[in-house]
Amino acid sequence: MRIITPDPLLPVSGGMGAPRPATEKKGELTARAVVFQKGEEAVAVVSLDLLGFPSVLGDRVRARVGRIRPENILIGATHTHSAPDCYAFPDGRGGHTADLSYLDSVCVLAAEALNEAIDRLQPALLRIATGEARGKIAFNSYAPDLYDRRMSVIRAESPGGEAIATIVNYAVHPEVLGNDQGILSPDLVGPLCDRIESQAGGLALFMNGAQGGMVTADNRDLDRPRDPLRGDWEGISSWDECLRIGHLMADEAARLLADAPVQDDPTLACDSEVVRFPVDSDDLWAVVQHSPLDYPRNDDRSVNARINLVTLGNAQILTIPGEALPNLGFYLKRKMTGTHNLLFGLTNDAFGYILAEVDFRSFPRYDYISRVSLGERTGTILIDAARRLVGRAAPAGSDSAPGPDNPAH
Repeated sequence: MRIITPDPLLPVSGGMGAPRPATEKKGELTARAVVFQKGEEAVAVVSLDLLGFPSVLGDRVRARVGRIRPENILIGATHTHSAPDCYAFPDGRGGHTADLSYLDSVCVLAAEALNEAIDRLQPALLRIATGEARGKIAFNSYAPDLYDRRMSVIRAESPGGEAIATIVNYAVHPEVLGNDQGILSPDLVGPLCDRIESQAGGLALFMNGAQGGMVTADNRDLDRPRDPLRGDWEGISSWDECLRIGHLMADEAARLLADAPVQDDPTLACDSEVVRFPVDSDDLWAVVQHSPLDYPRNDDRSVNARINLVTLGNAQILTIPGEALPNLGFYLKRKMTGTHNLLFGLTNDAFGYILAEVDFRSFPRYDYISRVSLGERTGTILIDAARRLVGRAAPAGSDSAPGPDNPAH
């Protein structure tokens, strides 16, 4: 783990538009890395407390790590809305909204964390659990009950049972604080990781899921309705609420993991495909064209993104290069073949919202997320690529338990 909190503090970004100044911090922004290795195969997972992390920056991290194939390094953003801009959004005046030296430092520190994880490989056992997370954690502000309550937890332990690393996978916007309070923060993700590490030990990572449109933290104050017919309440936007939700998530992860068996000789495999996505959105194409990060792009007004499918024990992990809506998430999990099916959203890139074609610009509620999407066919292209990867993968193994020669850190 490395701390990536800027010093002095930088403005924080909640999306396209001008970042807001930050005058204080709550918690630390971090880069966290875990590596799984079996035989010659190695897969790395990196989690960054940022709104999004474009592939052009991810490739800078990969270039500093020579001991794992670049296509096997999965880099995801937690999607906190209280961190500096990493897209370098054009500001409309010939400039941009990012601090390029800060972005360079994040790449260096993320690579340091990843290289240290490789250096510290040790024999490990593997346990994986999936179940409904209980309590007031998330809801869909567009349709309150349309969200995935399932949480998946991956725990690597030493042969003596001490936690080495814990990955929590759940779909939620970490935007309790947002970007308009002058606070720089990992939001609920910081308390989640802190609580796991204080109670179980080892390193904790959060990988977001299909949280688009708009699966957000359930910080509703149910005593203060704005429009209860539409499920609209005032929110509690405080650090205490971040603590409540983060700690509840950690406790639910521990509960789910409590009965998970150690897996016997778990499989490790990683496949990937580079997928071309047309960019129909003028707003997003302007970012691609005018950001100083020099986003890779194709002559036909399209961009490429890598999608990974990892088999880890009896789990499958599929990466999504943006914010897939929950109906896409439900569908993709249903078509995957693991006992545990995980979606790592905002991983390898963060290209806005990903909708089904039938929903794109079909009704007013989706006007914004349609505008901040690559285009109408993005969801279909993602589904087709995901199903190709799943189709050529061996089925994830059944309940199983490793020997100590399967290292992880």
